[in-house]
Amino acid sequence: MDIVTIDTPSLGDRTYVVTDGTVAAVIDPQRDIDRVLSVVEDRGVRVTDVFETHIHNDYVTGGLDLARRCDATYHVNADDPVDFDRHGLRDGDVVDVGALSVRAIHTPGHTPTHLSYAVARDGTDVAVFTGGSMLFGSVGRTDLVGSERTEELTRAQFTSAHRLAADLPDDVAVLPTHGFGSFCSSGDVAGVDSSTIGHEKVANQAFTAAGEDAFVAELMAGLDAFPAYYAHMGPANLAGPDAADLEPPRRVDATELARRIHAGEWVVDLRTRTAYARDHLIGTVNVELATPASTYLGWILPWGTPLTLVADTPGAIAEMQRQLVRIGIDDLAGQHADGLPDEGARASYDVTDFAGLRRTVDDGDTPWVLDSRRNLEWNDGHLHFAHHVPLHELEDRMAEVPTGEPVWIHCAGGYRASIGASLLARAGRDVVLVDDAFDRAGDHFDLA
Repeated sequence: MDIVTIDTPSLGDRTYVVTDGTVAAVIDPQRDIDRVLSVVEDRGVRVTDVFETHIHNDYVTGGLDLARRCDATYHVNADDPVDFDRHGLRDGDVVDVGALSVRAIHTPGHTPTHLSYAVARDGTDVAVFTGGSMLFGSVGRTDLVGSERTEELTRAQFTSAHRLAADLPDDVAVLPTHGFGSFCSSGDVAGVDSSTIGHEKVANQAFTAAGEDAFVAELMAGLDAFPAYYAHMGPANLAGPDAADLEPPRRVDATELARRIHAGEWVVDLRTRTAYARDHLIGTVNVELATPASTYLGWILPWGTPLTLVADTPGAIAEMQRQLVRIGIDDLAGQHADGLPDEGARASYDVTDFAGLRRTVDDGDTPWVLDSRRNLEWNDGHLHFAHHVPLHELEDRMAEVPTGEPVWIHCAGGYRASIGASLLARAGRDVVLVDDAFDRAGDHFDLA
């Protein structure tokens, strides 16, 4: 038995291919299934079964497309009201995949119909694919279905984790889909790359909490905002997503780029935050091409808004396009992959660190500082003179940000603040980007 992990760092998720050497099952495939097809082709195996642990909230699944491409059976919880043909599974159902057997275990919590899959060889359980149920040291968040069901699902999550621990041997490998940076995790996930049922029984918050009530209180207190695009993922997955289209978007020249900016469309510059600060086209937004790029762009982009990408290379455009199709942003309006054009109004803004902010304060100024972190981060400690507007709320709360004086913006590490700085500049504010780790703020200021 061989298990291949396909990481999607941009969303903090994992897909798994499990094979007996001849045939394979795939669990929770992302939408860009070419990565899965490459794995099975390299190993000379045939995909016979595709399993979904749940109707995903953080990405568009590639499961239906993969099953159709491979003439495989598509397994989804029988109680999920999907609009396509599939093989419905319920608790205790067993599917044979060559020499392997896959047993569905109902583990509600992340969603009401969530399934985990225990895989056995020769009658012995070897691994359990836990989706958004039991994660490494944590569990999947329980508030995505609706706030009115959060406590109910949190209690179900506790029960599900304990059921897995009771039903499976300690040496069974735990293989979650979420928890590697995904906002589907309910909290910080242990910094480990593998785990077992036995390890989770001593390290997971479902077992370290002092009982169910304490677990519920702890988990619910740790739930913070999640990306706005999540609202569109569940419906897309229930409907049955189309295949991903990774054909390059059409090229846009400098004249057309200027027209789109003037029209108020979203033109997103993927260059580094420092390059953008030094020189950018007025009216663009900076989302540096990095691991969380699609998460934050998908979070702040008004859904359905025409989107044009600017980058230094076609490769950067292709990488961002791949990230975006995973969250259902398919129809890019265009690309400009030759760096900044010579034409067009340009601007820049200053970049500093917390030491630079300290020097400004010591010179007698009290700058207007915007903390763009989320609520729980702010509550854990902040500059006593800062103003708090989480990045995902900034566009709607722009009127709270003053004009006529510099606005210094920071986050936890500089990435979100760089996006916020570009939004502020786009709205006509005078910006200073604090590109620094908030862990260093305490070296220069007393925190509230």
